[in-house]
Amino acid sequence: MAAKILVVDDEPQFERLILQRFRRQAREGKYEFLFAQNGVEALDVLARNTGIDMVLTDINMPKMDGLALIGQIREVYPLLKAVVVSAYGDMKNIRTAMNRGAFDFVTKPIEFSDLETTMEKTLREAEVLRQVEAAKELAEKNEKLQEIDQLKTHFFTNISHEFRTPLTVISGMAEQIGENPERWLGKGLAMIRRNTHNLLNLVNQILDLRKLEAGKMPLQLIQGNVLPLLYYLFESFHFLAESRDIKLHFLCSESKLVMDYDPEKLLRILTNLLGNAVKFTPEGGEVYYQVDNVADCLQIRIKDTGIGISEEQLPFIFERFFSGPELPSGPAGETEEHQPLFGGDRDPFRSPLAGGPASAGDKAKKRPAASNTGIGLALVKELINLMDGDIQVESRKGQGATFTVRLPIRREAPLVARGEDIPAFLRVEKMMSAAPIAPPAQGVVEASIHAELSELPSLLIIEDNPDVAEYLQACLEGRYQLAWARDGRQGISLALEQVPDLIISDVMMPEKDGYEVCETLKNDERSSHIPIVLLTAKADQGSRIEGLSVGADAYLEKPFDKQELFVRLEKLLELRAKLQERYRSMENLEAPGQEGASPEAQFILRLQDAVKVNMEDENFGILELCRAAGLSRTQLHRKVKALTGRSTSSFIRFIRLQRAKELLRSTDLNISQVAFEVGFKDPKYFSRTFQEEFGEAPTQTRR
Repeated sequence: MAAKILVVDDEPQFERLILQRFRRQAREGKYEFLFAQNGVEALDVLARNTGIDMVLTDINMPKMDGLALIGQIREVYPLLKAVVVSAYGDMKNIRTAMNRGAFDFVTKPIEFSDLETTMEKTLREAEVLRQVEAAKELAEKNEKLQEIDQLKTHFFTNISHEFRTPLTVISGMAEQIGENPERWLGKGLAMIRRNTHNLLNLVNQILDLRKLEAGKMPLQLIQGNVLPLLYYLFESFHFLAESRDIKLHFLCSESKLVMDYDPEKLLRILTNLLGNAVKFTPEGGEVYYQVDNVADCLQIRIKDTGIGISEEQLPFIFERFFSGPELPSGPAGETEEHQPLFGGDRDPFRSPLAGGPASAGDKAKKRPAASNTGIGLALVKELINLMDGDIQVESRKGQGATFTVRLPIRREAPLVARGEDIPAFLRVEKMMSAAPIAPPAQGVVEASIHAELSELPSLLIIEDNPDVAEYLQACLEGRYQLAWARDGRQGISLALEQVPDLIISDVMMPEKDGYEVCETLKNDERSSHIPIVLLTAKADQGSRIEGLSVGADAYLEKPFDKQELFVRLEKLLELRAKLQERYRSMENLEAPGQEGASPEAQFILRLQDAVKVNMEDENFGILELCRAAGLSRTQLHRKVKALTGRSTSSFIRFIRLQRAKELLRSTDLNISQVAFEVGFKDPKYFSRTFQEEFGEAPTQTRR
């Protein structure tokens, strides 16, 4: 393809000379020349012709000289190369031209072989620059495509979670009702209805967004008093807010406001905004819902005292696929109290909440669980644009958020009859499908634990969805002592405090996700032995591999099969029993620091060394071993019990008796001396416990 060259010179003779000298190259398709007589004409030619490869320009011309032209080219066409043609000796202008961005220069009178050489060099440089720029643009496009792909992947992962989580409850509770309708019919149907509502609302949002994309969502305007609809929404959300100890205030400066509005779309907008305000506000917080007529616009302001939005996230919150802020557990990042599902007075998994109402401090710490799909605010923005309105947001991290919607007040649509400001079809079907349904208050399922349940294995559920947690409780009650943590941070805290026998954790949670929970607990000596089952809607192989790589012992997809859950948990307990058999005798354990030594083996050996160092001290007991291990009494008991099957006191006694056995076989000390040597005050008690542990009397061991 011919290289396009723009020649700018006010002498007609120069144009004829160029055409004559390069006639053959032009005929062969090597060059194509365009001409202008000054800088102004040159800029016009550049504007009307794409793909010009270089400019050959004189300096002294009328209207706009070559120096000014070069400056314009550098600013508007940064990749376009210019060569200056100037009289020999005019070095001042040549230097100025080079400083302004000229690539090269040729002096008059022109030596055309030199000119062609300069042109070829310039065209090669221009081609290199074009290739570099093309590669840069391609890289930027690829980066943008990858970013969009990642956002979409994140979006569909979240959508998968949003679908699979309610499906877990729906399918699970349907099974529970089938097995025991008398017990589960009422509560099960309520949970199924609530989660079906959540699914329907999510599907409606996706469909609405698709309709807006396709331009197939017309406005269905009516003219009427908009305030009844706005107040209806306040009443709908009031119950939800109250159930979470959030104060919802409705402030309105108007007694009546007649305007054109689309009830269904206005409902969708405000349901999303009010829902987010309640969702991201901790218990004990406040939400203000204010309605005004400002400059012939309906202004709706929704302000909350929630977690706020960071400055980095604010520009993107209305973009599709953007998932928004994660939820902290409280105003200052505190962890909330754990919530037991099943417990009693002596149950270490029992929450302080079981004994009575929560204190104000407890309430301030709690907040509702939530997840974010990246649909809601994008849909809100699109719907407001459709109604010729605008939306603004003000927020600072940790200081709440304020969303302000403005819709123009017009009165052109058909006027509805009085009393029909909320159309009947909306009042029933649409309102019920969009307005929130509050889950019942979560509390202790039973106030006390049955005696026969006290020996059941303890199991911690870490799950931010109350319905899923309650369904797990329905499956597992009677098999395990259960406790519930509402997010990853609480789960870690409770696991380290109480050291349960098993943990079931969701993956997608606020604060810390299931992977972080697993990695943290598996790398902490207090909890490294606890089997962890990751329960998640993230069903792809990469997520499964990630879960196993951070130490998860099992991985179950939502919705899960109840029987598979039972088998997984039972197998994990069987594996722990085999571990106990190995550690119970404390033989053939790897030395601390030895390559391949497990954290559990090193822990047992450190405890063993602590007892041996204090072997002769008859007062060295549980409290002293707790201090040596740096663990609480409960933590040490549960860890030792899980690894050896022994209580802490039995563990200490066994190490003493094991040492006694060695002394009986290797020394001439009598029975009483051996007993005193290993910390027993009473030789008779020593002989009895020795017999119970090893199945033979000390005298028989000596023989």
